Amino acid sequence: MPLRFYNTLTQQLEEFQPQDGKTVRMYTCGPTVYHYVHIGNFRTFSFQDILRRTLRARGYALDHVMNVTDVEDKIIRASMAAGQTIQEYTAQYTRAFLDDAALLRLERPERIAFATEHINDMVVAIEGLAARKHTYVSDGSVYFRIASFPQYGRLSHTNFSGNIAGARVEVDEYEKDDARDFVLWKARKPGEPAWDTPLGDGRPGWHIECSVMAQKYLGQTIDIHTGGVDLIFPHHENEIAQAEALTGKPFVKYWLHAEHLMVEGQKMSKSLGNFFTLRDILEKGYSPEAIRYLLVSAPYRKQLNFTFDGLKAATTSIDRLRNFDLRLRNERFPEGLNPQMQERAAAALTAFHAGLDEDLNTADALAAIFEFIRDANTAMDSGEFKSGDTPAARDLLTAFDSIFDVLKPTVQEGALSDAEIEELIKERTQAKKSKNFSRADAIRSELLEKGIILEDTKDGVRWKRKS
Repeated sequence: MPLRFYNTLTQQLEEFQPQDGKTVRMYTCGPTVYHYVHIGNFRTFSFQDILRRTLRARGYALDHVMNVTDVEDKIIRASMAAGQTIQEYTAQYTRAFLDDAALLRLERPERIAFATEHINDMVVAIEGLAARKHTYVSDGSVYFRIASFPQYGRLSHTNFSGNIAGARVEVDEYEKDDARDFVLWKARKPGEPAWDTPLGDGRPGWHIECSVMAQKYLGQTIDIHTGGVDLIFPHHENEIAQAEALTGKPFVKYWLHAEHLMVEGQKMSKSLGNFFTLRDILEKGYSPEAIRYLLVSAPYRKQLNFTFDGLKAATTSIDRLRNFDLRLRNERFPEGLNPQMQERAAAALTAFHAGLDEDLNTADALAAIFEFIRDANTAMDSGEFKSGDTPAARDLLTAFDSIFDVLKPTVQEGALSDAEIEELIKERTQAKKSKNFSRADAIRSELLEKGIILEDTKDGVRWKRKS
């Protein structure tokens, strides 16, 4: 089955083919580092991680660039209020984002590009747009003239011809869904940080950053560009206008956008008290794996309702997966091979990949895994699961976890290592053989206090970390 994605540009499911057939050139809009990143943003970043892993599982190499916006209006206001330079202010939140992404097991892109490190590239691009008559200067700032790019609105599928009349917007985001000439270079205001360039003292507008950095590292036409649906207009629309007006070539082949995340059925808002960062959720005692699982459990093009009941259900689902993994690793099954289990494992693996191949349908992929686990557990309980069935089941779990990556618990700082746990279990086993039951009980209690659950079975001691 071919890998297919829904392309926002064409509004169709399309078979995916990278331009060179081997390496996927992909650009993702990263964080604006003026504060800790909230879970709505991490819904998009988590979808991008599933995309990365699926592409690699299909045999593609990746050349993936993610930007970090470390200069724009909100950052300037916040850094000035804090009495810090832009670099000082954004460094703390850049580190926090990278730490949070690692906790959620999001793979690092091949390149992370910082806006402030590419000012000269942006200046050159703006000069190129000026030479092609796509810009004008007003009050020292340089604006992109939308009327000079007739294809404007192609991504958001909106006809802006009636309101492209030269009205200007200097802020980095529009306040309503209209088309206004947008700022490429902002003239310096009193007290603001600025760069001395041929365009004058100032700084870039937000929209020019991504198109310039994408094309610098990935070429004039890239394979995939992703982001949240909130970026379709104006940000991605403006990226297309800038890039294609400069080169005359298509900017992006496939545009993929993740839908909004709701919290308890409402739009996330500080005024509603339902605005959460990853750190807020972790402080409530939920594991990074449960958060990751919930964020990717619904297909990326469907709204996701993030609830605490949903987090509890995600924890339960992960426990089911880990308990099945424990059975495969520790139980002794009857010798032989059950052809029906072999067929079920093969069918589940095919269905798992088919779900991901159809526009990253994570819900269908997860359903294939849990249906197999249900059938396999039933077969294990009745003695119909044979020792020869284990490799196929393990291969299925390995394929699952190469994408979803939730099987291994996060080990908290200061927690016992696997080797330390095994050593205590050996000591407990020896204590029981020596009839030193008080010591054996003490070890069990010590492990339980540190989040380690023991289970004595006919095949020996099984253990797991509490979710």
